[in-house]
Amino acid sequence: MGWHGHLQLDYRRDGVRTIALDRHHGPLRVLQRLYPEGDAVCHHVLVHPPGGLVGGDRLTVDATLAPGCHAVITTPGAARFYRSSGAPAVQQVHARLADGARLEWLPMEAIAYRGCEAENRLRFTLAPQAQMIGWDLLALGLPAAGQPFDAGRVLQQLELPGLWLERGRIDGADRALLESPLGLAGHGVLATLWLADGAALGRERSEALIDTARALIEASALAATAGISAPHPSLLVLRALAQRVEPAMTLLQAVWAAWRPLHWGLAPSPPRVWRT
Repeated sequence: MGWHGHLQLDYRRDGVRTIALDRHHGPLRVLQRLYPEGDAVCHHVLVHPPGGLVGGDRLTVDATLAPGCHAVITTPGAARFYRSSGAPAVQQVHARLADGARLEWLPMEAIAYRGCEAENRLRFTLAPQAQMIGWDLLALGLPAAGQPFDAGRVLQQLELPGLWLERGRIDGADRALLESPLGLAGHGVLATLWLADGAALGRERSEALIDTARALIEASALAATAGISAPHPSLLVLRALAQRVEPAMTLLQAVWAAWRPLHWGLAPSPPRVWRT
């Protein structure tokens, strides 16, 4: 049957403070609630003590953000999808943002082990005046340990209703996809960063954010395999391919740190677990 973990996060404003109530079932819970930026922004660190998922396991995060609250959600380590010969292992996130709410979804990477059957589903529903910055980073196999992703399947789905829907399946047996210059060209790390508003960003704001990201891409180790686009007036998407997780994560963190003050007037405040 597998292990099923469910975590409900409810964010509300209490005066100037963002407070959070959480309820958990199974092996998924809040490790820490922190306020490194003061009362307005609640930082949450989520943990899954077993450390990985096998066939039949399911982890679900449901988050509700009330008007005016601001949450930063991260994890202390990678999510791991282990080898499975049966049912898929599923990780799914659904967050609902009310007007004036802000969310930063900034987890560590997900690692798809050789032979895994994995599904990673993300859905973020934004009210007209809600805003978010988020990322998703997938590492295929453990090539440094001699374990390439040459078997198994990963389903990736990312949805912001009304703005963006992306769904794709990566099969370890599909060498054309994994190795072709028109596919992943041998890169085992896929990174996506997005900035989304319930309302249109506006041309001036959008161009400033894009120019900032492009400058950081050009200065990074991934200048040849990263780019940014605006698929919707309310959405910016940065994509990158890499051979290792570290340069991809470095780029995502650099762009996030630049977008935060530019778009929200907030200094970057990296979660403490990133430095441990």
